[in-house]
Amino acid sequence: MSSSVERQAYFDELIASASSTLHSDEVLLANLAGEATDFVRLNNNEVRQAGSVDQQKLSVDLIAGQRHVGGTINLTGDMAMDKPRVVALLAQLRAQRRLVPDDPYLLYNTEPTSTDNVKTGDIPSPEIALATIRSAGQGKDLVGIYASGDTFHGFANSLGQRNWFQSSTFNLDWCFYLEADKAAKNLYAGFNWDDNAFARKVDWSSQQLIALAREPKVLRPGDYRTYLAPRAMEEVMSLLSHYGAFGCRAQETKQTPFLRMLASDAHLSQQVTISEDTAGGVAPNFQSAGFIRPDKVPLILDGKLAEALVSPRSAQEYGVPTNGAHGGEYPESMTIAPGSVPADSVAEALDTGLFVGNLWYTNFSDLSACRTTGMTRFATFWVDGGEIVAPVSVLRFDDTAFNMLGDHLEGLTDDTEVLLDPSTYLERSSASARLPGALLSEMHFVL
Repeated sequence: MSSSVERQAYFDELIASASSTLHSDEVLLANLAGEATDFVRLNNNEVRQAGSVDQQKLSVDLIAGQRHVGGTINLTGDMAMDKPRVVALLAQLRAQRRLVPDDPYLLYNTEPTSTDNVKTGDIPSPEIALATIRSAGQGKDLVGIYASGDTFHGFANSLGQRNWFQSSTFNLDWCFYLEADKAAKNLYAGFNWDDNAFARKVDWSSQQLIALAREPKVLRPGDYRTYLAPRAMEEVMSLLSHYGAFGCRAQETKQTPFLRMLASDAHLSQQVTISEDTAGGVAPNFQSAGFIRPDKVPLILDGKLAEALVSPRSAQEYGVPTNGAHGGEYPESMTIAPGSVPADSVAEALDTGLFVGNLWYTNFSDLSACRTTGMTRFATFWVDGGEIVAPVSVLRFDDTAFNMLGDHLEGLTDDTEVLLDPSTYLERSSASARLPGALLSEMHFVL
């Protein structure tokens, strides 16, 4: 496995070589994304697939004036092969560029700002991690995927700017499966493996597994006191984010789910403070046009809209400064500030009501009103007198974020959970969140 220094040197030499072939009126932007990942898939607590992935992808944008064309290739790691392939790609893009019109919203960083950020972690070897995981699943049907290793991103341009970001993380996305649609779902992810923290998660999942074996409780549609665990909160926040809740473009075009907050004095609870916390996440602290991201961007402060995520294109179109957001303008490293509800005794704080561990199929039933809908998933329990008494049959909720994070929010837990996106489609995701659980006085269920 190559070191960070070796990877950076390879990238730098490759782009320096490509830059030497540019015409006098051209600017080159280059982005590298790669990983060195070990992974294991388990079923019935047995290893079903194991392997490693070592890959690098180079994306370039060839600019002349306001015209530009981009392309992507996978790198081999052999300089003698990669240099001519990049030069050939640039020649192809140069020919294509003659056919495209000017881009009025093109904006890239012309003031070179170089950075180097390498986050190391304390991660056990795959062999040790696997032994620990299988020991925890002894006697149970443990199903899941474990991935660990480095993800890295680089930016370079022909103006001399160089940026590097690398982080070492692990991600165990697993469940204890019982039968049919019954499973106790959990996630353990982060930068530093802690046997005690993992043991607590295993113990909690084991307790859930016992409760899942009981006769399910069937609830009628209505309003129920509810606790949303961090994973359930993540589903709601991801939905809001990807539909433009925090993006400049969505706010300027009035297509944001937080439209009421723009058009009136509507707000969330004063307990809610949401930020894009780049410094605490696993996404790079720069974006594809070379702009540097602030360590933190406040999105919601004490329940009220603060700053928006502004991509370079939105900055150019709407005449506002960019803060290094990517084109989608949704958070990649979201954090919600913790509250005061003791995380280790949320069942007691809930007293009687629903404990919702996961949600899925979330969508908007009315985007302009920020009304969301979705289904409970995996371990959802009925709690009575602070004790889990029975699993609950699948429910559909339909409620607004202004209720869930506003009028009906009693409190947020005093601890947050690191949630790394377990997606490995094409490459390991660099999205993450650090979220508390939420205690609601009521949540509306329709099915």
